[in-house]
Amino acid sequence: MHSRLVGLASLALLLGVFAIAQDAPSPGQDPAGAGQGMGQGRGRGWGGAGFMGGRGIGGTVTEVAADHYTIKTLTGETYTIHYSANTRVLKQPEQRPAAGGERVPPQQIKPTDIHVGDVVMAAGEIDQAAKSVGAMSVVKLDPERVKEMQEMQANFGKTWLMGRVTAVNDTKVTLQSPVDNAEHTFVADENTSFRRRRDPVTLADIPVGANVRVEGAVKEGVFVASSVNVMGPQAAGGPAPHEGPPPQ
Repeated sequence: MHSRLVGLASLALLLGVFAIAQDAPSPGQDPAGAGQGMGQGRGRGWGGAGFMGGRGIGGTVTEVAADHYTIKTLTGETYTIHYSANTRVLKQPEQRPAAGGERVPPQQIKPTDIHVGDVVMAAGEIDQAAKSVGAMSVVKLDPERVKEMQEMQANFGKTWLMGRVTAVNDTKVTLQSPVDNAEHTFVADENTSFRRRRDPVTLADIPVGANVRVEGAVKEGVFVASSVNVMGPQAAGGPAPHEGPPPQ
């Protein structure tokens, strides 16, 4: 059986939904300690395999049974999430804390509190061939956050990009993005700002292997960056990564 163990940490899922998954604990982690987010201890980026901080499967629940949920993922695939008495089932808080406020951890709920139409994320042992998950944790997402996910998805490639830098040619930068597993490019001009955390940097300071979040707009078919934020980790052999939270 082809399977892999996956964790649900500060990721977001398929859409770069880093803010949502910051609230979801890793398997075996106390919910009270959840929500450390990117660049704060566990932050591996935005998705486990490069960016979202952990790996998971998420989607809309289409069936609820005594020992499993069936979901339709954001890419249209159908997965079965198997759960048991050992599965941690959580509900994401309805609101983010105010600036400087105390973060509200996910709330433990019953498996029966998840219904058809809810959007969930699951972490556990994924069997890609069987399209199934032996879930260690299942998180029911807040509808308002789901709406944000959908808006982010709609704007990806139009007003923002993120990914791992694979090439830099003069002012043109090529990214491999985990959001859609595709290659994207952007160009910088005299108005583009570059930062690593809060420190200003230049395009020359962004090596191949760096992970970046880019804001900008498409002009005449070309994505022109207004701001580029360098995030960790970077490729082996590159400069030491600078961890930090994504821009809000």
